[in-house]
Amino acid sequence: MKPDEIRKLETYLKGLLGSANIRIKALPRKADSAEVYINDEFIGIISKDTDEGELSYHVTMTILEMDLEA
Repeated sequence: MKPDEIRKLETYLKGLLGSANIRIKALPRKADSAEVYINDEFIGIISKDTDEGELSYHVTMTILEMDLEA
């Protein structure tokens, strides 16, 4: 993903989730996805999708059962 795209997504997610600690890091070999972090903890992937000329982004977050027990 391009730097301007990442900045816009970070700003949106920070406002939506109420956390200034959200960071999005581009993946070197992937132009259509990036990693999402809160502080230094990886929380998911954001993917870009273009369908019938419309652009959207999808966030995928995996929560392990062991994380719920903490």
